[in-house]
Amino acid sequence: MPKNDNMLTILWMLNSGEKLTAKQISEKLEINIRTVYRYIDALCASGVPIISDTGHNGGYSLLHNFIQSPLLFSMDEKKSLLHAALFAKEAGYPSSEALENATSKLKMYSNQEQERLLSYHVAGFGVINRRGYPAVQPVLQELEHAVANEWSVDISYRNRHDEQSPNRVIDPYGVVNWNNKWYTIAFCHLRNEIRSFRVERILNITRTPFSFKRPGGFSARTFFINTLLPDVAGKSGLITFIIGGRAEALDDLCIHWFLEHHLQERTSTQAIFLLEEEYLYAHVPNILLPYGKSIQVIEPQNLKNKLVALASELMEYYQA
Repeated sequence: MPKNDNMLTILWMLNSGEKLTAKQISEKLEINIRTVYRYIDALCASGVPIISDTGHNGGYSLLHNFIQSPLLFSMDEKKSLLHAALFAKEAGYPSSEALENATSKLKMYSNQEQERLLSYHVAGFGVINRRGYPAVQPVLQELEHAVANEWSVDISYRNRHDEQSPNRVIDPYGVVNWNNKWYTIAFCHLRNEIRSFRVERILNITRTPFSFKRPGGFSARTFFINTLLPDVAGKSGLITFIIGGRAEALDDLCIHWFLEHHLQERTSTQAIFLLEEEYLYAHVPNILLPYGKSIQVIEPQNLKNKLVALASELMEYYQA
């Protein structure tokens, strides 16, 4: 380990509040004890208030609360970062190796008691997400670099009909994880507009020599949400639909990613939604069908008719 890293590690170790001998530090870092003395002297010379106690219970310690830098974390902060890393890893975070190194350092720069407590916290905390597409990782890494450096990239893309569309150059403004899938929000030079692209549908990505400038204040997350869930305030032709049924089924419907946005009122036996006609008959029947007899469409009648038609199509399909 380089000298600077070793000296920083000593600071981390002393900042834990535990008194350490030069022998303990040398064993932890696997370096010569005389090297420890040199590092301690160098730290003291740079102004770090290291206290040296002699005798049987002697050792080195750091003046209390000397370091309050964000680089040195409290136990609660370390625990929160390790938990957040679990979420990121399960979501398919592109820089998983760097994330693993960072969490290892958090554990390494702790005393034995802190390591024990952190291990308990991590062991008792689990996150389960649907397994992502393995091929997404390198594409995500390239997109992340392109977003950060404002590089245009050339991509080949497979559309939702499993057809490969023409190659296009895009300016990636951001990357969004939603519903266990990764998307990039980018300006598409082929369509001359900002669009969202499913990352697992990007078959190939190549960096171009061109750069771009992201619009000031642009938020990929806000753009994606507004595209996914357009605001219905002030729009005409909205239809109210009412669903009755079991409490647990209604609870589930009311937090559905699409229906939650359109919920108007919830009682113990009913949920009332307000939605544009186009979306109501195109999407809602497919959302409701899996709930079977646990829910009932109260109104409108046309929504009932759509559910009957959809169920009939499925019955005919499986009877064929």
